[in-house]
Amino acid sequence: MANVAFMQGQLDNAEKLYKASMSYLLAGDTKEDDNAVLEMSLKLASIYAAQKQHKLALAGYQFCILTLEEKIAKQKDLPEDVLPAEEKANTRLLLGMSLDSYARYLLNINQLPVAQKMYEKALQISNDVQGETHPQTVVLMNDLATVLDAQGRYDEAYSHVKRAAELAKKTQHPEEHMVLNNLAAILMHKEDFLQAKQVYKEALKQAQQKGDAASVQHIQEELAELAKRRKGSK
Repeated sequence: MANVAFMQGQLDNAEKLYKASMSYLLAGDTKEDDNAVLEMSLKLASIYAAQKQHKLALAGYQFCILTLEEKIAKQKDLPEDVLPAEEKANTRLLLGMSLDSYARYLLNINQLPVAQKMYEKALQISNDVQGETHPQTVVLMNDLATVLDAQGRYDEAYSHVKRAAELAKKTQHPEEHMVLNNLAAILMHKEDFLQAKQVYKEALKQAQQKGDAASVQHIQEELAELAKRRKGSK
């Protein structure tokens, strides 16, 4: 019920339900560092972030990340018969999710250097556990490029987004058009206007084929901005 309320944007209701569920679990034998408890803690942090309750959001994200890092350190040398590799991997992926969510929050409040560090850690986990071609790894690569681009670090941003675009094409990623849109934007910031236009056109074509009206509008606006910049640079 809490997840349904969360997905439907009923944040106040979701908050109450998550808190009730956590209290129920913790009243039993469930430990504070249990993944189920930490997943709910992460959802609560996301709710506080959406509500702009910054102190609560920050405390929630830091609790999840620090608790998971400590848990992973403890589990590291446990043999397979004590703790299966799959369970270890699931805990690492939950840490990756927490870092990703925290990074998005930090990007939203313009804390760019810290957001970059969180994205780098999340990307490393996804790459290690799921592999470079996994859809989530590609998204994180693209997101890292976004935060680098926002800091004016265009060459580093380009390196990441170019690789993300290559992987998105190779794996037929459902969000390839969004990665291409980001690639084109970074090319525009690098003042490679001709290449940016070509990539924008491909992104627009894919967005139209997928019926993504919001992306179509955004890319058309970016193409108009590109035309202005090209004109101004002459």
